[in-house]
Amino acid sequence: MTPTGSPAERSALPVEGMLAAAREGDRRALARLVTMVESGGEGAADVSAATWGITGGAHLVGITGAPGAGKSTLTAALCAELRDRDRTVGVLAVDPSSPFSGGAILGDRIRMSAHEDDRGVYIRSMATRGNLGGLALATPGAARVLDAAGFDMVVVETVGVGQVEVDVAGSADTTVVVLNPGWGDEVQAAKAGLMEIADLFVLNKADRPGADQARSDIESMLSMRAPTGAPRPAVIPVVATEGSGIGELLDAIDEHRGWLEASGEGMRRREERARDELHAVLTAELRRRAEALVGGPRWDRALQGVLAGRNDPWRAALEMLDGD
Repeated sequence: MTPTGSPAERSALPVEGMLAAAREGDRRALARLVTMVESGGEGAADVSAATWGITGGAHLVGITGAPGAGKSTLTAALCAELRDRDRTVGVLAVDPSSPFSGGAILGDRIRMSAHEDDRGVYIRSMATRGNLGGLALATPGAARVLDAAGFDMVVVETVGVGQVEVDVAGSADTTVVVLNPGWGDEVQAAKAGLMEIADLFVLNKADRPGADQARSDIESMLSMRAPTGAPRPAVIPVVATEGSGIGELLDAIDEHRGWLEASGEGMRRREERARDELHAVLTAELRRRAEALVGGPRWDRALQGVLAGRNDPWRAALEMLDGD
């Protein structure tokens, strides 16, 4: 179905109208909705209200691992496999922020450019802006937009390993950790806590020397994990540049989704994400309101009281927050 109206007319639609246009395949409307989520404020709140009750159809997959592990190549290959199976996919590629513009550094996202003309694939780079709180707010909202727009799978690919990656990938329905042959990645993964959050392991570049040993090492680490009641994560060897093993990876993701729904773990994870997002929004709103006080009349009065010794900083701050 072709969206009606000019691009300018569609961009002026209210959120519900843009969402309807996005479902019809309007990429301008979809991009505008994600931008509103990233920008925060009232626009992000409007998008959240419009999408909250109409999601749940998409499977959210987090892909993370050490820099250079081949995550973008793997994501591109996974997109191709999904399209071969006539399924749609939206990708949120989380990048470090540019120190100059604050925007995402696209870097190796060029590897996914083969899908840019495919209407069944949507790829969006998102900047961390060096702020975990901002990322915690934008990523769930953007994923919900893609879900509400009708994509079958939403992939969140993170740039490396660290607390941001653990938190974002760990909030997905299914978390895929990408490793390569060699000890470096395995040790780094263990230190970052990725061994605990992974639902599936991908051993990329499995045609290289040491792949069998790396797989044995991962299996050994998994055997030492405390029982959690969840299936033991599979270790899937792939060669993403050639598409080898990608079908097996998608089968494993689908199998994990089946377990999530049958066991009730999927609902538990969705509830946990809702709690985390509510906490993030509340924290951000309180920070915004507090920062809005700085430089205003109440700030000046409170500061003068502190400087004159009539009040201390803690009590002055609380009185400002509690004031009319």
